[in-house]
Amino acid sequence: MTKVIFLDAAGTLFDVRGSVGEVYGKFSRRWGITVSNEELNTAFFQSFANSTPMAFPGRESAKIPQLEFEWWQAVCANAFQIAGVFNQFSDFPKFFAELYAHFATAEPWFVYPDVLPALNRWQQQGIELAVVSNFDSRLYAVLKALNLAEYFTSVTISTEVGAAKPDSKIFTTALQKHHCIAENVVHIGDSFKADYCGAINAGLKSIWLNRKQEKFDLGKLDLTNSQNIQEFPSLDFMSKL
Repeated sequence: MTKVIFLDAAGTLFDVRGSVGEVYGKFSRRWGITVSNEELNTAFFQSFANSTPMAFPGRESAKIPQLEFEWWQAVCANAFQIAGVFNQFSDFPKFFAELYAHFATAEPWFVYPDVLPALNRWQQQGIELAVVSNFDSRLYAVLKALNLAEYFTSVTISTEVGAAKPDSKIFTTALQKHHCIAENVVHIGDSFKADYCGAINAGLKSIWLNRKQEKFDLGKLDLTNSQNIQEFPSLDFMSKL
């Protein structure tokens, strides 16, 4: 019996309007820098993929917001370096501060159309809802701005836990908040490796929200049990968990 549903945030509940490259391009043009959105988008994901997980084990909680800011600044700077325009900025730290604050608002995000019907349905069924995400502490402001915060009993993020999905620690930390055994919890997320594999390996039930209809070579992934993978293209198909 499912008593709690854990949900990933970005890519599951909401996502960037257009693309990250479009947002980066819009802000960089304000600084007189011209570079294609497509090039910036590719550069961003290359930079993001090459970055270490956003988790700061052993660090004081009061220092986490600044560490998050510095982590994202390095990712962003590297993206513009890959795109070959970083040196054109007259004051990159000021540019980045404006960009970083923008992503804490509702403006760059959209909520997937299947999200609110699913959240309302699960609440009516008496299921507790929680967010488990590798997002940073801006997530609290984003959830509130997108009118999603009221649905969730708890929010667990990698930077506060000191471990990022697929690390089991972030899932066990979330479980402790709900005083619930893993067998009664389902985790739903769009990343096969971080969400599906991470939750399964932590002992939870898991559903892969495969919005982009991706394909993976399961034999190359760290998954203790690759049989009977539960996969759906949207939350609309999850009528009963």
